[in-house]
Amino acid sequence: MRERPWATIVRAPSADGLVWFKACSPVQAFEPRLTAVLATRWPDRTARVLAHDAERAWLLMADAGDPVAASANDPAIWLRALPMYAELQRGEISHAAEHLNEGVPDRRIQTLPALFDDLLGRALPIDSAELERMRRFVPRFRQLCADLAAAHPVASIQHDDLHLRSLFVDGSLLRVLDWGDACLAHPFATLVVTFHWLEVTNGLTPEDPWFGRLRDAYLEPWGQGLQPTLDLALRVGLVAQAIGWQRQRQAMPDGYRPTFDPLFAELLRRLLARVVDRAAT
Repeated sequence: MRERPWATIVRAPSADGLVWFKACSPVQAFEPRLTAVLATRWPDRTARVLAHDAERAWLLMADAGDPVAASANDPAIWLRALPMYAELQRGEISHAAEHLNEGVPDRRIQTLPALFDDLLGRALPIDSAELERMRRFVPRFRQLCADLAAAHPVASIQHDDLHLRSLFVDGSLLRVLDWGDACLAHPFATLVVTFHWLEVTNGLTPEDPWFGRLRDAYLEPWGQGLQPTLDLALRVGLVAQAIGWQRQRQAMPDGYRPTFDPLFAELLRRLLARVVDRAAT
């Protein structure tokens, strides 16, 4: 069905219906084991895992229904999905050390300043003036991380690619699949991707009332008074997403970069516009 530098996906018939096999490359080798343990603890909202081989990075799953991408990505479905996903994140806080030990990438708040420094030391698909703007942002980014750590020092599993192609409708259930971009991070950063895809696919502007409704739905399991923390986490989280993309970029063959780099450049320029330049004003 799909072959990418990070994973190959095969669909096959069985006596019990369609099954899906995923073979992950080393950059996502943690995904089969992560998916399997989440399926054990959260069977009503993650993949139905039939088998996995952590050593080979293989994963076999039952069919999960239809992706939200097959419909119109109605924002109302995220009113259902985000609270249940937040409950999963809250439950996984106590398993943070386990996830790190099993190879889930570490993008906790305290790791981000050094990871951002490393990102800026790479050859990035933006021009020198844009890169210099990012370098001037480094002290401010360190302060944003310190502010977030002081306000809400939480780390949990963070999907980091939660959008209309990773959320599936399975009868009355909603299932979150495709955990290969996941990391251990501040959980609120999840909404960076979810909100971006609602802008891209639904044409919503950042001021659209839907975003306020979805923020409230996501935050409901976390408690009261956390909207300022979420707004801060989204700013820090957009930087963390760029760090994650660079990790994938380093692992892919050079021949794939002409396909990947324009998308990466778009992400970096969105980071400049929404976080770096905002901090300078």
